[in-house]
Amino acid sequence: MKIAVIGTGYVGIVTAVGLAEFGHTVIGADKVSEKIEKISHGDVPIYEPGLAELLKANLKKGTITFSSDLNGTIQAADVIFVCVGTPQGDDGSADMSQIEEVSRLIAENLNGYKVVVEKSTVPVKTSSWIKRTISLYKKSDQEFDVASNPEFLREGSAVSDFLRPDRIIIGVETERARDMLTEIYADFKDRLFITNIDTAELIKHASNSFLAMKISYINLMADLCERTNADVEQVAKGMGLDPRIGGLFLKAGLGYGGSCFPKDLKALIKIGEDLGVNMNLLKETDRINVERTRHFLEKIKRALWILKDKRIALLGLAFKPETDDIREAPAIKLIRDLLNEGAILRLYDPEAQANMKELFPEDKVRITYVKTPYEAVNGVNALLLCTEWKEFSELDFGKIKGLMANPIIIDGRNIFRPEAVRKLGFEYYCVGRK
Repeated sequence: MKIAVIGTGYVGIVTAVGLAEFGHTVIGADKVSEKIEKISHGDVPIYEPGLAELLKANLKKGTITFSSDLNGTIQAADVIFVCVGTPQGDDGSADMSQIEEVSRLIAENLNGYKVVVEKSTVPVKTSSWIKRTISLYKKSDQEFDVASNPEFLREGSAVSDFLRPDRIIIGVETERARDMLTEIYADFKDRLFITNIDTAELIKHASNSFLAMKISYINLMADLCERTNADVEQVAKGMGLDPRIGGLFLKAGLGYGGSCFPKDLKALIKIGEDLGVNMNLLKETDRINVERTRHFLEKIKRALWILKDKRIALLGLAFKPETDDIREAPAIKLIRDLLNEGAILRLYDPEAQANMKELFPEDKVRITYVKTPYEAVNGVNALLLCTEWKEFSELDFGKIKGLMANPIIIDGRNIFRPEAVRKLGFEYYCVGRK
């Protein structure tokens, strides 16, 4: 079976390489020829652990190739995975122009039966528009099917998520499409969940919105803990022991960010409101998350009083560890707020600095990007922890204390044990714990 993957962004490149690793013949296609040229030589456009090695291995085996010839790629394929972008508007609605563009290209190049698979995260009922578009513009009598196969890739572990999935959702209308997609995922028949297309489309938004709600819920509990003698880490552990709840995504802190949770939550709110459904529960989830950086800024002010001309180190710029992605990262709003207060910042992240520099260029007066955490804390009045990279949990506190002007740590991810850090002579502030 020949498979085309249209779009070589985050989802597209992981999908293409993963399908090739399963043993299929895969063509990854993108209209940006410069990107295709780089990927064809094994140059991965994103930071994702294990992806570069897997790409190079499959290029060497010949199971994957890349092309900027979208017409030829579509004609050569039996199954077409659509992985193009669906950027979000201010009201939460998705810009579907790239999906429509690919649908028209497929229609113009329909030279035999093909299954067109939505892999991009799209609003429910998108399959109906894809089907209508192809039917309107196709130049032959050839049959086709549209299917949904939403991605559940976590940045930082996307390769293992694809190669060892906990579930594979497939939405189809016909047995023929079902059989072809089942064959693609033949090694995971015990993890296939097959349903209709509308249900499959909705599962992705519903899943991410629910996980976002868990994070906002535990952050709400953290606010209660800070006004009592309770410990949010212990509250979360006690809750997670209930198998109906589970312990995952009950980590209090600066809240969620990235390209999925904020986007999918807003999208589901928009979808529900357009259908006349009250979505206030999800609106409150979003409000609580937006407030996290404001609460954190208040902690910084309680520790330092006046922020003007205070030297502050930020460790962690990516929205989560093991990625260079800063989209919706809490660090962005925090940096902006600190600069507005007149603070002087020293910033460090093992992977995301280049991306953050595009938003906040280096400024010798107010913003300095450094090469190590120890360089970041040199002479500062406070250290802020914004992303829970593993290397931060292994810092030499004796060395840090000797470098800082004031031994103050404000931990937005609850990385450290309060009693241990305070015993070393630090003022330590965290989230939902005393």
